[in-house]
Amino acid sequence: MNNVDNADLIILGGGPAGYHAALVAVNSGLRVSLFEAKRLGGTCLNEGCIPSKSLLHTAKVFEYGKNSTRYGVMAEEVKIDHQSAMKSKDRIVRALVQSISDSLKKQGVNVIPEKAVISGKEDGLFCVRSENHSEKSSKLLICTGSESAFPPIEGLDEALENGFAITSTDILSLSEVPERLLVLGGGIIGLEMAQYYSAAGSSVKVIEMLDHIGGSIDIELSQILKRELEKRGIDFLLEVQVKAINGRGLEVGTDKGIKLIEGDKVLICTGRKPRINNMGFESIGLDISGGRIITNDHMEANVDGVYAAGDVNGRSMLAHTAYREAEVAVSNILGKKETMKYNAIPSVIYTNPEVAWVGETEDRLTEKGKDFVSIKLPMMLSGRYAVEGGTPRGIIKCSKDRATNTLLGVHAIGNGASEFIFGAVMAIENGITTNKLGKTVFPHPTVGEILRESFNLL
Repeated sequence: MNNVDNADLIILGGGPAGYHAALVAVNSGLRVSLFEAKRLGGTCLNEGCIPSKSLLHTAKVFEYGKNSTRYGVMAEEVKIDHQSAMKSKDRIVRALVQSISDSLKKQGVNVIPEKAVISGKEDGLFCVRSENHSEKSSKLLICTGSESAFPPIEGLDEALENGFAITSTDILSLSEVPERLLVLGGGIIGLEMAQYYSAAGSSVKVIEMLDHIGGSIDIELSQILKRELEKRGIDFLLEVQVKAINGRGLEVGTDKGIKLIEGDKVLICTGRKPRINNMGFESIGLDISGGRIITNDHMEANVDGVYAAGDVNGRSMLAHTAYREAEVAVSNILGKKETMKYNAIPSVIYTNPEVAWVGETEDRLTEKGKDFVSIKLPMMLSGRYAVEGGTPRGIIKCSKDRATNTLLGVHAIGNGASEFIFGAVMAIENGITTNKLGKTVFPHPTVGEILRESFNLL
């Protein structure tokens, strides 16, 4: 092991929160050591956001090709070459990982490519050790991310071991497209992978225990998305309890008893959990009750000098939240009191069509007893949306506080939604009234103009 080095800040984990915090901190004059056992970029870049979006873009191009005649383009035998799609995805990921590595090196971050463990505290400094390095610092930022969470289903452990059941990481590197794919979980990851593999040739069934897909999504948007995906050949089984998994498929409970749903692969998309085990957190007395590092809105843990950002604190578990949490953490490490706000965190499902939302749904506002006004408009009111073949079912729903005219929620389904939702995010976070928003000039023609239209009519 090398001699012990002291840093102003030690960061555990090189995902979105970790590497971004490192860059912010080093540019503020801190000496930073960052430990990352795998690849820089974390789950998002290597096993999640970016590779899945690459495959979804392939599926979208495929769909445009299939329907190209409506745009005056003649194309024959349009199909997805899965191996080529995977190679394209891998090239993109490698390039982005290298870009992060280059940035960290250029800015002077000490990146240590080894698994780190907190070994305790000596002379007021936290001790972090890896196979060949030992670092000490008075400030520690934990960004160890998350991992797949598995439900207690009979036979699941064996199925994961023999490869019949696969994780959201595995599905991104399958060498062949399964003839029949069962997706357990109708949340964001499950729906996105269902769409790609359906386009690539799989017969896909999504099995969900709830009565709708998309998790916390607005129910009306959930229903529209379900119809759109069914139109593309994906089957859904809702309100289903999976009892067991065997070598042929999933055993589910029905009102007529146990039924076997057969498949060639089962994708397990039943959520994620903070990665907190075997890292020495107990050596410094970190509060990890509830399976996460407990933090306040300054990203401070219960131990002075320790902060946590990203999935490991379980507050939002989205990469874009992690970036902001990292900034807030570093600001507080530097002594500049800053508070993390969670009232305007956007969510997106990158299917075709896309779904994007921020703030409360109408149902949730009603439950809270809010006095609000809502409006619903067809996305086809946007000329750009119509020109680019957006689904006629696309809608946008906006809600505002009746008394203050401040925006409370925006929920949209239709391609382009992921790119304009930031306008609603800024409005909600900053308490901007819909009157003021409606007077803002938007470029024409853009899909985002639907926001201005909504604000003016709300």
